[in-house]
Amino acid sequence: MLHYFAEILPSLLSGAWMTIRIFLWTLIISIPLGVVVSLGLLSKFSPLRWILKFYVWLMRGTPLLLQLIFVFYGLPIIGVIFQRYDAAIFAFALNYTAYFAEIFRGGFQAIPNGQFESARVLRLTRWQTLRKIVIPQVVKIVVPSIGNEVVNLVKDSSLVYVIGLGDLLRAGNIASARDVTLLPLVAVGIIYLILTGICTYLLRRVEQRLSKWE
Repeated sequence: MLHYFAEILPSLLSGAWMTIRIFLWTLIISIPLGVVVSLGLLSKFSPLRWILKFYVWLMRGTPLLLQLIFVFYGLPIIGVIFQRYDAAIFAFALNYTAYFAEIFRGGFQAIPNGQFESARVLRLTRWQTLRKIVIPQVVKIVVPSIGNEVVNLVKDSSLVYVIGLGDLLRAGNIASARDVTLLPLVAVGIIYLILTGICTYLLRRVEQRLSKWE
């Protein structure tokens, strides 16, 4: 059994690397965009606010799998063509930006208005108020919810099989079908558990560091 695992491990690790790349790029893109969209959702400019509400409703109300299919197979109908990897990043970023935007919106709304008034008294600009007072507190509030989405993202990355990307789950399925055994899928499950365990540990460390804002 160990010999068999050693044989399939390179292909599984190659698939895991694809999973990690999609995971990292989605976070790098969607978290900053989520902050921007959340501020737009709180904007007093009604047209912008309603457009963003519709976007969030659409992304959260339809399955990520369907969004992947639409981006890769549907958009070429109107002349918008993505490579498989780019399509995956684009669809994941759109989807998770909407979820993060709602999380950050709730965080911003949890900040007492009195702090904004105090910032005005101190003659801080809006950007200084956000950077030095508001965002540190918002981050602390939203970290647990962000953590849940981060763990979900690790698992959701397996959906890229639908557009033919060689991720971890696809590598396991290929080995399982070829060798007529479930052992590759057991190995895939173990690797996913390791990845989610690492994410959970890092997020707990972040929460501990942010405890100074209590």
